[in-house]
Amino acid sequence: MESVRNMASERPVVIFSKSSCCMCHTIRTLFAEFGVNPAVHELDQIPAGREVEQALLRLGCSPAVPAVFIGGELVGGTNEVMSLHLNRSLIPMLKRAGAIWV
Repeated sequence: MESVRNMASERPVVIFSKSSCCMCHTIRTLFAEFGVNPAVHELDQIPAGREVEQALLRLGCSPAVPAVFIGGELVGGTNEVMSLHLNRSLIPMLKRAGAIWV
């Protein structure tokens, strides 16, 4: 779990994803539209992917992907990110984390 926390702190926005997950693609696209350059960890393409996925589940991510961290803090998955976006809280959060400047 410590490795997940370390990975989650490497950039202002970190996304744990799987290359075959359509909702992961949607979240990556949303952040790209905002001009965010997140660190993306594709769990199906890294050696420790299963262990990372289990750690995300223990942190409360259900399903484990996509899991979005902003400013080193777990935001959640698709539902949480989209809810923040719809209630206009996501962009201010990204600005505070230093992920965007506009």
